[in-house]
Amino acid sequence: MDEELKPQSPSPTAAPEGAATSVAERARTAQDAGRMPAIYIGHGAPPLVDDALWVAQLAAWAQALPRPSSVLMVSAHWENAPLTIGSTRTGTPLVYDFGGFPERYYRAQYRSPGAPELAADVRRLLSDQEVAEEPDRGLDHGAYVPLTVMYPTADVPVLQMSMPSLDPHRLFQIGRRLRPLRDQGVLIVGSGFLTHGLPFLRDFRFDANPPAWSTEFDAWAHEALEHGDLDELSDFVHRAPAVRYAHPRTEHLAPLFVTLGAGERAGESLPSIIEGYWMGLSKRSIQVP
Repeated sequence: MDEELKPQSPSPTAAPEGAATSVAERARTAQDAGRMPAIYIGHGAPPLVDDALWVAQLAAWAQALPRPSSVLMVSAHWENAPLTIGSTRTGTPLVYDFGGFPERYYRAQYRSPGAPELAADVRRLLSDQEVAEEPDRGLDHGAYVPLTVMYPTADVPVLQMSMPSLDPHRLFQIGRRLRPLRDQGVLIVGSGFLTHGLPFLRDFRFDANPPAWSTEFDAWAHEALEHGDLDELSDFVHRAPAVRYAHPRTEHLAPLFVTLGAGERAGESLPSIIEGYWMGLSKRSIQVP
């Protein structure tokens, strides 16, 4: 989420009975034997780790997945052209790319192992295009916030790469080229938020009622995902309702298209694993078998 968002933090929301169980069941159902799924998650702002419901859901999701050999992370918070690979070293400092939050969020640590072998595979699979390196760039909050919940012991190697463009078709093709990584046990993660109209939020409580533009866009996306309508999704600028409110900029939806390309299940249902809203924003998150 954006740098100056200052949510009012009520008491953490208690996870409803069975929420984690339902997430785990959906995640286990949406898997192909012998192949790592690709996922798109809503990563939220740093305070999302204080929401007991989201933490329970995301932790249950990770536990229901096969254990990945490594994670390739595409976050809404890193746009850079040409496509750029981040640090492959263990212990590179995190990127605290936000402002106006309590000090404790700037003390968060996540010392995941570097993934130089995965970086080499990414370069090989994208050998027909320029791939740059930024060896001193650590994980940003779109990457490390969900990872602290999914793999809290930080024992899974992680590589982050940039989005060289926000164009859905280009990102889809990048995901498509990276699809063989899934057969090597790599978990490809697009990390964004299905609606992200921060300038139009009026209530910054975790449990705020979603505005109409958020529910309308979410319902449209849900239907398109249920039908595997990749053409509809990729043309969201022209086809989605309330798109100017849901995505004043489109960087938080863009990682979805890397995930979709890594799966390419056109015409097949793309199941939602997490649904609902946080601060009125849709946290719908999907898994591509």
